[in-house]
Amino acid sequence: MRGSRAGLHRFVQSFAAEHPPLSLAAADLTINDPESVRRQYGGIFRYLTRVELEVERNVLELRALMPDATETDRFFYEDVWSPQELQHGILLDAVQRRFGMTPAPPDVAGVSARIRLAGVLSHLPGMLAVIRLLYYLTGAATERSAVIAYSRLAEGLRTTGERAISETVIAPIKRQEPGHFAFYRLSAEVLVHEEGLNDWQLHLVRILRKRSFDLVGVNNPRQRADFGDVARALDFDRDLIAVARQVSLVERELLWAQHHGLKVPRYFLTAFQEAIALSTVRSAGLEI
Repeated sequence: MRGSRAGLHRFVQSFAAEHPPLSLAAADLTINDPESVRRQYGGIFRYLTRVELEVERNVLELRALMPDATETDRFFYEDVWSPQELQHGILLDAVQRRFGMTPAPPDVAGVSARIRLAGVLSHLPGMLAVIRLLYYLTGAATERSAVIAYSRLAEGLRTTGERAISETVIAPIKRQEPGHFAFYRLSAEVLVHEEGLNDWQLHLVRILRKRSFDLVGVNNPRQRADFGDVARALDFDRDLIAVARQVSLVERELLWAQHHGLKVPRYFLTAFQEAIALSTVRSAGLEI
């Protein structure tokens, strides 16, 4: 049975009640071998911390992108998702400071002209639905990536004996990410199947998604290589098709279902491969 707008709002209310923002005071930041954690996982913590702490800018972007956002969307990103993500960043920052790593400064400077233009275009007939679907697809891919990353990071830390930060920092963060993914997936399904989009709107979403897709936290070549470092450290490169298939789940179902046998949209695989290639080049001491 498909979701509904009323059911989606109830889901967000329930999720907020069951998953309040995490507390730094409740975390055990004991690290048995700080140097080993820094060497194996320092780059991962640095990247994830930056991305989580950029939530302040993300909220500004969403306000500009969807000035006529639905009540449920605004409730989710303002009152639920944003406070949770901010605490994720604070927890990750505390861990990396414990193993002596300098945090990467988050970019919270403001909203790009491209985002502001999209917000203006959202007032045109039919365009708000297009922008909303792009927002949900981006959110679903981002959160699915986070679920996979935090799962592998928690397991890696646990197997190396760092149970405290694995179980009291990474695992609690990981438990909140599926709820974020569920919101985006349900929202996209309600928009497409209940509210309804015309063929031209879905076609435009496909075009814009292919042209605008990028990996979470990537805005320049250096960050793309940084993502590649994370992907290699978490072994994404060893089962890349499977990872990309999970990350692209929602849009494969909603945008590309008519392409029978399509395992992964090409733009997903290209983005991952480019990031991993840049990481490999940089690790060899070459300029990117």
